[in-house]
Parts: sequence; C-alpha cells; structure tokens
Amino acid sequence: MPSVARGYGCRISSDRRRVTVFLSVPQAEPLLRDLRAGRPVAVVFTRPKTHQTIQLKGADVKVAPLGRGDRAIMAAYADAFMAEVGAIGFKERFSRAIVSGASGAAVGVTFTPIAAFVQTPGPGAGQRLAVNP
Repeated sequence: MPSVARGYGCRISSDRRRVTVFLSVPQAEPLLRDLRAGRPVAVVFTRPKTHQTIQLKGADVKVAPLGRGDRAIMAAYADAFMAEVGAIGFKERFSRAIVSGASGAAVGVTFTPIAAFVQTPGPGAGQRLAVNP
C-alpha cells in the first residue's frame, strides 16, 4: 500500500546527483516508516499555475535531520507556493494551511534519482526523461 506526504521544498546536492525533499515528521509518519524500511521512493513536483509536473523515482534513500540552510529553503518554498496558488485565485488562509507543516518538526529525505518522467497532463504524460549520470 503506498504512503503519501506533501513535501516542503527540496535541495539538490552540489554534484547534482542526489535530491533531498523536506517532510513534516507528524504529517509523514507512515511514509517515513516505509522509507526507513527500505521501500522505494517516487516524488512528484508540480507547478500549480501550469500543472507542469515531473516525477522522480529514486534509490538509496536516507532519512536525516535537516541541514544548515534547509529551514530557509522550506520558508522560501512556502512563500513561493502561497504566491503561486494565490495567483490562480486561492485565498491566503487556504494556502497557509497547506504549508503549515513547513514550520514544525521536519526531516530531509535524500535519494539518488534513477528515473524521471513527464507527468504534465496531456499527450506526453508518462514519457521517460533522460537522467544524466
């Protein structure tokens, strides 16, 4: 059974080989339990305004405390998300509720992407993207 949680921003490693997604510990308990048990990971990144979406599938998953600067990335993500959904008509109260998990207990989930897919709705959805080694 898959488990799902909202991410609150991400960081790409300096060598561009690993991705870290930030998760709220209370909101992501089942997912974190699955990842710690060695389950595979898939992450979807979507721009609400355009529905442009990609999916990364990953291996070599590690769950760790936040690093230096990660809270600032999470705060910037929350601000950008609220601005984006505000531009398409969602009220600040709604968007603030969605990003509320970004201010509580959080961890980073780091993985190595092994596959990437276009998931933007339309005829190209599901097409594999090249992953540069």
